[in-house]
Amino acid sequence: MDGFVVFILIIIGLFILSGIKIINQYERGVVLTFGKYSGLRQPGFRIVVPIIQRLIRVDVRSTPIDVTKQEVITKDNVTAGIDAIVYFRVVDAPKAVLETTNYVYATSQFAQAALRDVTGNFELDDLLSKREEISQKIKEIVDAETAKWGIDIENVKMQNIELPQDMKRAMAKQAEAERDRRATIINADGEKVAAQNLADAASVFAKVPGALNLRTLSTLERISAEPSQKTMFLFPVELIDALRGSNAVTNAKDAVATVVKK
Repeated sequence: MDGFVVFILIIIGLFILSGIKIINQYERGVVLTFGKYSGLRQPGFRIVVPIIQRLIRVDVRSTPIDVTKQEVITKDNVTAGIDAIVYFRVVDAPKAVLETTNYVYATSQFAQAALRDVTGNFELDDLLSKREEISQKIKEIVDAETAKWGIDIENVKMQNIELPQDMKRAMAKQAEAERDRRATIINADGEKVAAQNLADAASVFAKVPGALNLRTLSTLERISAEPSQKTMFLFPVELIDALRGSNAVTNAKDAVATVVKK
């Protein structure tokens, strides 16, 4: 008889202990009484009636979901593989339990559908350059749908955009051609500036007597310092000027003789 009493006491103790629940700070407890929602339990030490009541814990922390790679056909008929990550948080635990069988899976599936729908409306160039804009549109669509499940979409980030190999080669050639075009423009601008500087320097030398001679001496000094073998012939500047003058006089006489002959 004493053993039977002990057994009954043990059963009662286990029954009472099974009704003691500890809810963590990052959780909320949804209580169902006879299968019907009867309340929400906050973090801490909580007691429920065994068998009659059921406690469902819901994690309310920010949770990331990987959206598996989707084969998407862009607006300009390019096939691309795109994956993304969705960050969401449960803001209404009862809705998350009562409105869908698995809110994590439901959010993931709807994010995949939204990813395909939104990216399919963009051309490839926009898809590569407007990631933030596309991610924001996906977030708005998914957030509007999951709000009825008590889910708040915090952020959506597109991760990888995988292109076909032939498209990658074409883009590489386009980028190389663009770099060559820019290099040609830069070289042309540099030559233009250099020519303008030479013209300005020539104008200054023409206005200052002896400046060209000093420049010539400086050039000769720099050349003579190089180790290569060379032979230089130097003529007086006066001789060169005289030769120039005689040529000018000869040309003038020829011109006058031609006029007289006519």
